[in-house]
Amino acid sequence: MVHVHRHAPSPPDTGGPPFCVLLGPDGAGKSTALGRLREDAPPWRLLSVDDGFLRPEDAVIGRLRREVVRDGAEAWSPEFLTAMLQTAVVHLRDRLLRDDPARPAVVDSYYYKLLAKCRLAGVADNPMFDWWRAFPRPQRVIYLDVAPGSAWGRCRAGRDLNRLEHYGDRPDRDGFELYQRDLAKIMWDEIRDLPVTTIGEEYGPAETAEEIRKVLTDEFR
Repeated sequence: MVHVHRHAPSPPDTGGPPFCVLLGPDGAGKSTALGRLREDAPPWRLLSVDDGFLRPEDAVIGRLRREVVRDGAEAWSPEFLTAMLQTAVVHLRDRLLRDDPARPAVVDSYYYKLLAKCRLAGVADNPMFDWWRAFPRPQRVIYLDVAPGSAWGRCRAGRDLNRLEHYGDRPDRDGFELYQRDLAKIMWDEIRDLPVTTIGEEYGPAETAEEIRKVLTDEFR
């Protein structure tokens, strides 16, 4: 059986629709898990800025996201990069609040991962961060805990990385693993007051998706 560690402070007052966040470092398998969940026509909404989850009218979000990861790490100031990434954050919030808000939702990373990447890009603090933190709080975070070394293998030794997933001009294992450790530290700092279920890396995609499904079924019952 897949080992699931549960860290459960008092459930937060979400101030919005019922939802959980699926979070983890780069290469953790969130996109794969969401794809498997969608195959089963789940009773929950699945919200992500990945192209496969965007509506046709939201295609601009995907185009902007690709431009950001292609050029943003070097071409722009950290503050401008944060402004560009905010479009994805606000898009997720809008879909959470406006698209059938009575129906529970699973949100891919929410603002936690993008805020961490902005900080790693050099933004120590920004008024937008306080705004993001004022968004509705999830009732649980499901964290896919994957070691940097394992994630390096999953990204085909750096061939699948973008510029916001590693330190240095070009991806190498040391720059990737250090970046992922720092990224995880910041994300954990952001979710420290939330109930968290941690799912380890030792099992395959199908088992991971099944454990996520069990947590969501329990959370939204």
